[in-house]
Amino acid sequence: MNELPIQRVLQGLLERLGSGTSAVLIAEPGAGKTTQVPLAFLNEPWLEGRKIIMLEPRRLAARSAAEYMSRMLGEQTGETVGYRVRMDSKAGRNTRIEVVTEGILTRMIQSDPELDHVGMIIFDEFHERNLQGDLGLALALESRAVLREDLRLLVMSATLEAEPVAALMGDAPIINCPGRQFPVETIYKPMAAGYKLEQHMAAVISEAAVAHPGDVLAFLPGAGEIRRVQAELERGGLPADSVIRPLYGQLPQKEQDAAVRPDPENRKKIILSTSIAETSLTIEGVRIVVDSGLMRTQLFSARTGMPYLATGQVSRASADQRRGRAGRTAPGVVYRLWSLEVQDHLRQRNLPEILETDLTPLALELAAWGVTEPESMLWLDPPPEAAYERGRELLYRLGAVNENGTITSRGKRMAGLGMHPRLAGMLLQAAEIGQGSLASTIAALLQERDIFHCGSLDRDADIRGRLEAVILWERRGIAAANTDEAALKRVAQESRHIRKLLGISDGEDMDIEKSGLLLSFAYPDRIGQSRGDGRFLLTSGRGVEFPRAQLLSRCAYLTVAEVDDQKGAEGKILLAAPLSIEDLYRYHTEEIEEELIVEWDSTSGSVKARNQTRLSAMVLRESSASQPSSELVAEALLTGIRSEGLGLLPWTKQAKQLRQRLQLMHLADPQWPDMSDEALLECMEDWLFPYILGMRNRADLQKLQLTSILEHMLGWDRKIRLDQEVPTHITVPSGSRIAVDYSDPAQPVLAVKLQEMFGLYETPRIGHGKIPLTLHLLSPAQRPVQITSDLASFWKDGYFDVKKDLKGRYPKHYWPDDPMEAVPTKRTRPR
Repeated sequence: MNELPIQRVLQGLLERLGSGTSAVLIAEPGAGKTTQVPLAFLNEPWLEGRKIIMLEPRRLAARSAAEYMSRMLGEQTGETVGYRVRMDSKAGRNTRIEVVTEGILTRMIQSDPELDHVGMIIFDEFHERNLQGDLGLALALESRAVLREDLRLLVMSATLEAEPVAALMGDAPIINCPGRQFPVETIYKPMAAGYKLEQHMAAVISEAAVAHPGDVLAFLPGAGEIRRVQAELERGGLPADSVIRPLYGQLPQKEQDAAVRPDPENRKKIILSTSIAETSLTIEGVRIVVDSGLMRTQLFSARTGMPYLATGQVSRASADQRRGRAGRTAPGVVYRLWSLEVQDHLRQRNLPEILETDLTPLALELAAWGVTEPESMLWLDPPPEAAYERGRELLYRLGAVNENGTITSRGKRMAGLGMHPRLAGMLLQAAEIGQGSLASTIAALLQERDIFHCGSLDRDADIRGRLEAVILWERRGIAAANTDEAALKRVAQESRHIRKLLGISDGEDMDIEKSGLLLSFAYPDRIGQSRGDGRFLLTSGRGVEFPRAQLLSRCAYLTVAEVDDQKGAEGKILLAAPLSIEDLYRYHTEEIEEELIVEWDSTSGSVKARNQTRLSAMVLRESSASQPSSELVAEALLTGIRSEGLGLLPWTKQAKQLRQRLQLMHLADPQWPDMSDEALLECMEDWLFPYILGMRNRADLQKLQLTSILEHMLGWDRKIRLDQEVPTHITVPSGSRIAVDYSDPAQPVLAVKLQEMFGLYETPRIGHGKIPLTLHLLSPAQRPVQITSDLASFWKDGYFDVKKDLKGRYPKHYWPDDPMEAVPTKRTRPR
């Protein structure tokens, strides 16, 4: 005990928390902080007989730490030191140190905000930045600020950046402690092309086990990979005196203990573990680490509104933690299944869970705490606003909060169950209709990995088969074919635990055909309506489909509990149950809406009206509506015009010119109405709506008098000014009255025969003489021979070249030598 590095800083830590209420301890791996620090505070006078609560992120670590401290005291676990994790606890009335997991701490603070019986809370391995850890610290800080100013808070970590958390805790002192780390050699073994992970991992483990002394700790992303690597290793390549020990959170306690403790036959252990062994645990005898470099985390898709499991590269901090496992008790070696180049590009740390996960549970806990705005609390990383709002919207749909985000009586009961709000809401609603026992089994199944042995995309998605297997196990102790017996036991145990929480007897009848209904209580956003061919539209608007044809593919309605949504336009349904239309109407009546839909149909070019019965994005029933109001029809017409463009309206030549003239005035003076497509489409309610009342289709729109409608926008005074400044026609020297082309309002054009302009020296202008017209001077064949905005310059420099060119082609026409003295004419020659 005295050899542990933590002993060097314990006295300073005791003094800091004797005079203050906060501290941050940064202790490197192997320092002994997890087991030594809580014991050191047991006899502090300020504790006054109260408990020390130490938070551990994982159940195995919590149990192991409590057992180790108990052995140090020469006691049984549950005496001075105990633990409490979900569905397992060893703690009594005399327990002074309780090691708990994160959800347990949250429940403790929620049920007793003053924490009368607690003198100190220790947050161990805080660098993992789990959602519940961040929440627990936020609640503890608020409890201390408002109710318990003497409550001691200690944050411990191996790799945390200490300054931000110290500032959060009121500039808490930071104590640093070096670890006890033996040298560890690092060997990079990137996977060659064509190899699968399990093949490469098994090969490297075999190589390392033969080449080096000590036990092997191999890190893999999940239980599936562990099973496949184990199968590869069992084919051969390991030393004869070795034994394979899986280690992951869902294993039975006995198997976890076998992986952590020394082998009773002194064999070489090959421990295949998830990141559960990354921190907190010291596994005696491990001198070899083989790291796949992968980890599995639950992320939340903002695109689909659904959570999903993702496998990704570990951070540099996690890789270093794993490497350190090899040097706890003696020199070791780590094999990394990636290259040195990849190592140089690893991100420094894992992203805090609060920034990338489903925040519905957090929103419920804060509502139960009495907080509707999370920014009012202290966070290392505040909950992202969009994700938090999505979580609160789901809570409202589940009946856990009201429109203001304040918790309801149902919400309080949901929070007390200590599980995801979806499952908690399902359990309460199911109990009300006499199906609490079935809901308990469903909830247990949804929190466990699949009890069937099969690939995720090949399995039958019907949850009813799994329920039947669990019921068969509970009632007769028989494991159905192709089931995982260990998983069955865990589901049965969890189901009994939930029934006990709800006060439901084990003998309550279960109607498995109500499975889809109960799932709809948990997943109201995942009720699906068939689109044919095994494809479904969810109430959320998301499209999903079965990866292969199965009986559920033919259901009219179902509820989806699990979706593979990582790629593709449509999610893959992994777990679901059928839902009858009768149950849908009976139990989701409040969410079903009757709606009159009046919308533009581009195919027929008319407004269609129909009555719809909807459940969110799903249309349950539809029929034609006969007499929608003229206002609704007019609004639909406007929508049609916006979607198809202003070309749907009857733009006569006169209307087009008027619009162009008005746009010229707008360019000169923005106070005049904007006639661009964008502007007219945006404000159609102002200028067009009154004229289309009573109309219903494209033919009706053709009756509109757009010239009159646009003039009405102007008023009398502006119309007079428009005619004066931007005339429709210009009278040229020949006496002809020629229309001005305003197609380009920035450059109006007057196209006129050259002979009709004789005698006019200056270019005609509009806009009170400010805007010169662009003259298209035409040949006798009405083709432009000159384009100019400077007529005087043309007469002087260009006319004679044009005359020379055209006189031979049009000898009968009038080509005077002096255009200024000539008589203008629209005929071949002047009279």
